[in-house]
Amino acid sequence: MNYSTLKSVLEGLLFVSGDEGISAKTAAEVVETDIEVVKDVLKDLQKEMSKKNRGIRVAEVAGGYRLTTVIEHAPYFEKLAYSPSRSSLSQSSLETLAIIAYRQPITRIEIEEIRGVKADRAIHRLVSKDLIEDKGRSDAVGRPILYGTTKSFLDYFGLASIQSLPEPSVADGDDELEERTKMLFDRIEGRQLSMEDLDRELDSE
Repeated sequence: MNYSTLKSVLEGLLFVSGDEGISAKTAAEVVETDIEVVKDVLKDLQKEMSKKNRGIRVAEVAGGYRLTTVIEHAPYFEKLAYSPSRSSLSQSSLETLAIIAYRQPITRIEIEEIRGVKADRAIHRLVSKDLIEDKGRSDAVGRPILYGTTKSFLDYFGLASIQSLPEPSVADGDDELEERTKMLFDRIEGRQLSMEDLDRELDSE
């Protein structure tokens, strides 16, 4: 298989893989080519789509590759089909998600100790959106549920892995939680926002 054909086949594999994406290892097995060659071709495809200003991109997310849209085009996609998941994360939900993302695995009680308020509603909303999930039970009294983020969380925020989360530059405490919450929201919007912008754009619980 020549280089041009290999690139074309890999692009087709990315398309049929949908939101799940495909790992370089699986793609290499399908095309019967060395994995390093596949990675090089995928990187070349990434550069090509970006350079030609294509409407889709090749993104490396959660350990695999998948086709994504260009974030700057989001307003047009929203006109076609409004997606509640982009705007329905309240300040409370984002704060809870930030705590779970950075401190996982963590129990509801521990989350509430950090936030200082009940977290039942926020946890329920995050579970229903498949952003967090049950990661087992703590050894503490009553064996409470431990929560952690999902693969959908990585996809939603465009992260290759949980280690890709940006680290806040402030000390522990309320300021750190505020910064972590802001950083997650920035990843949704693809631009930097002030905390005043957050107050205006996030729904209150």
